[in-house]
Amino acid sequence: MVRTSESAAWLQPAIANAPATPTAATVWQSAAGPGTATGFDAAWRGASAAPAAPQALEREVRQLIEQGWPDQGATDLSPEGQWRRAALRGPAADEAAAATPAASLNKVQQAFLSRIAPWAEAAGERLGVAPDLVAAHAALESGWGQRPLRDGSGQDTHNLFGLKAAAGYRGAQTEALTTEYEGGNASHKTEVFRRYPGDADAFQDYTRLLQDNPRYRAALQTGSDARAFAQGLARGGYATDPAYAAKLTRLAQQIQSRD
Repeated sequence: MVRTSESAAWLQPAIANAPATPTAATVWQSAAGPGTATGFDAAWRGASAAPAAPQALEREVRQLIEQGWPDQGATDLSPEGQWRRAALRGPAADEAAAATPAASLNKVQQAFLSRIAPWAEAAGERLGVAPDLVAAHAALESGWGQRPLRDGSGQDTHNLFGLKAAAGYRGAQTEALTTEYEGGNASHKTEVFRRYPGDADAFQDYTRLLQDNPRYRAALQTGSDARAFAQGLARGGYATDPAYAAKLTRLAQQIQSRD
């Protein structure tokens, strides 16, 4: 951990290079091409705010330096703080976090799993995977339902899996900010995402995407093998985060061990 007294000079370029005009926040994927998601995106997607003042952003980063990089503790950061967190820690730190032992589920997480259970079960049956794996994917991409992808007016898009709207997509759409990794470096851009009338529609669309796109064939029929499922998605281009498979595997195993 870097001590605060040693970090003042290091913090300045981070503050200076922070995004000037952030929009709404979220993540990724269309049937037409690789997605652009990261696991931590789910923790801040849906946030829509004016740019944070440099002093406020610096305080956020300083607090993270002093307290480390907790998986859950960073969910209250502004969009800029979350984006800068990703840039500063990089994929290596995310790999390490993904390898740590799984924690027990809290009440919010348990409630989320109960709410989506019927849809996860139906999707899992069609995909040939355990419902827990589908639920884990939704949890990863929506921050356990606490950081949903929202439109410009703040309404929930019910896009639990962060699916992008490809050029030929005719359904409802909304713009949002997504974080991508290029050459191991985090960057962000505004993309167009799908929106649904309800969560059930998101599960149905997600199931169709995995079934119809041959890039995800390796993720299908993997049963309860969390690692095989996660690696199949990652290799198919579902996300650009190099630690994505490890994050999804860890989260799925956490859910599997809850009983």
